[in-house]
Amino acid sequence: MSATAAAAFAPSNFTTSLRKQTSSSSICFARLTNNSHSSSSATPPPSLIRNHPVFAAPTPVITPSWREDMGSESYDEAIAALKKLLSEKEELAPVAAAKIDQITAQLQTPDTKPAFDPVERIKTGFAKFKTEKYVTNPALYEELSKGQSPKFMVFACSDSRVCPSHVLDFQPGEAFVVRNVANIVPPFDKVKYAGVGSAVEYAVLHLKVEQIVVIGHSKCGGIKGLMTFPDEGPTSTDFIEDWVKVGLPAKTKVKAEYGSLTLDDQCVNCEKEAVNVSLANLLTYPFVRNGLVNKTLALKGAHYDFVNGTFELWGLDFSLSPPTSA
Repeated sequence: MSATAAAAFAPSNFTTSLRKQTSSSSICFARLTNNSHSSSSATPPPSLIRNHPVFAAPTPVITPSWREDMGSESYDEAIAALKKLLSEKEELAPVAAAKIDQITAQLQTPDTKPAFDPVERIKTGFAKFKTEKYVTNPALYEELSKGQSPKFMVFACSDSRVCPSHVLDFQPGEAFVVRNVANIVPPFDKVKYAGVGSAVEYAVLHLKVEQIVVIGHSKCGGIKGLMTFPDEGPTSTDFIEDWVKVGLPAKTKVKAEYGSLTLDDQCVNCEKEAVNVSLANLLTYPFVRNGLVNKTLALKGAHYDFVNGTFELWGLDFSLSPPTSA
């Protein structure tokens, strides 16, 4: 949990934990805590060893040359060679003749695969949507023209393989969705993270969503970047490294608890732990905390594994501890 998040928790005397959902699907357990002493007593993560090659041979520079007659020349040479072979060994004539016909047919057959046309893809995609969904459900779109009242706010990754509306079969109007690299929710910050903050504020205060779900996923490139980028020093990207480092508490925990695992296995654990960091960061938004206290809002974490076709879901319990007097 970030220092900003921890500072926001202190005055409220609350405790949080992640609770197993009562469902038959596989469930991931985790725990969030605002104990300021836990981080100092935790085992420090091992140093990250970066795997750089000792020596890499330079790529040879090849400058190809091209002549207009190269295609026909190679064909003509091949035919001439076959004819020469036939003059020497007449018994091969039937086989060679068939081979010549095959080569000629292949050269004369144009590539039938059309080039990708992005405009045509968009046009056919919309035509399919309008024909199969829009026209067949006029009542839904008539209702949506009057406004929206989604039950869910969903944070999901921008990864093209994990569209939440597709995975969870959300219909138009069901979910207010924010997608970004590594499905990260940063802590409350009016300057640095106004984009995410405005989305959370609008969803909670104006749309009155009842559930905020943060969904991680398998093979996440953003999480792999988090696990492999150096924690300090100059960056090699303009935006990506600073963004995914919002999840550094997850990386620190995974390195400390699963440092002996392979990078791939560490990434799987970090994909889920980063969701917990985002849930903790949501608690730094005052209107989110108010919704939890008033029981008008609930927070959930999830992980979609598209390799094995599984979906894990867990919940966040929120409660205020009674005030104590010294």
